[in-house]
Amino acid sequence: MDRGTHDRPGHIQLLHSHSGQQTDPNPFSRPTTPGHHALQIGFCGLGAMGYPMARNLAKWRRGHVDGSLPILVWNRTQKKSNDLLKELGDDLIAVADSLDQVATESDIIFTNLSEDDVVRSAYQTFSKALQASKPTKNKIFVETSTIYPTLAAEIDTLLSNVPLTHFVTSPVFGPPAVAADAQLVIVMSGDYRSKKEVAHILIPAVGRKVMDLGGNVEKAPTFKLIGNSLILGSLELLAEVFTLSEKAGIGAGLVHQFIKDIMPAPPLISYGDKMLHDQFDGTKGFGIDGGLKDSTHLRRLSTELDAPMPALDAAHQHMLTARALHANQSRRGHSHFDVLDWSSLVAGARVSAGLDGFDSNKHSKVVRED
Repeated sequence: MDRGTHDRPGHIQLLHSHSGQQTDPNPFSRPTTPGHHALQIGFCGLGAMGYPMARNLAKWRRGHVDGSLPILVWNRTQKKSNDLLKELGDDLIAVADSLDQVATESDIIFTNLSEDDVVRSAYQTFSKALQASKPTKNKIFVETSTIYPTLAAEIDTLLSNVPLTHFVTSPVFGPPAVAADAQLVIVMSGDYRSKKEVAHILIPAVGRKVMDLGGNVEKAPTFKLIGNSLILGSLELLAEVFTLSEKAGIGAGLVHQFIKDIMPAPPLISYGDKMLHDQFDGTKGFGIDGGLKDSTHLRRLSTELDAPMPALDAAHQHMLTARALHANQSRRGHSHFDVLDWSSLVAGARVSAGLDGFDSNKHSKVVRED
């Protein structure tokens, strides 16, 4: 007997309702009451994405919002918080001692954290702190990490027990360099009034466009995974095509130029350049552990929806191979990077074809025939 939609897990059924198309940079009208000037914003998580997001938010608000307060920041290792304070000064940044402090003292709290378990733990801490010191005015939590959709529902339920507290999922698209330029694309789902207020805080301070996916908080995390599947699938295709071109004596460089001429999509060009020149430094891009987390989420989602994604399966295996090769190099003291970028999955494709994984200079050179 075929398994129908009604047999899906509850969170999956909600994914079958489609949102309308939207092209405006910000789909929300400006709130009729912009809010008091003493709005306190908190930001938790100052990693590769969170740091430039918090920095841009602080700088923009100081230049455009009269009487704006310093952004209250927290990071697991306080050095990142102190670095941002040193960079921008105490008129733009204040360092929180704990998550409890951010939860109780802030009106709007943004989180950008590495893993689902870390996100869950942070929101459990928020909830506990607010149960002990209940809010007396509206408070909005904005989760910008890449998480599995069911975790969004779990957090929404957790915070629904706290009075005057609202939750918005708001994952972002773009690598750290795009975050630094405040050009992120932001997707949102959750409470409408909260989304409206948050959207006008983030655009143009942090991003260039907001996409509204409705009231179901699971929609934005689902869309984020689907979007990441496009990027990861493109990486896998690049890896396979570049490897084939090397084996065929054409050379990956010529194929990369072809991409620039025929299909000049920025991700294809930028990630193709990383693969071409073996630039796999994950501290300057998206770390391979994050890529494996996303591919694990995607494979789970595709399994629950009976929607096979073989390209993503191949990408997952090639990232595992690349990480294993890197771990072996690290043990021998031969690794060139502390952290691998997820574009290093090309190493998996190369090794499968009998080529060196991380050093394309060891591949047979192209000999042109007249």
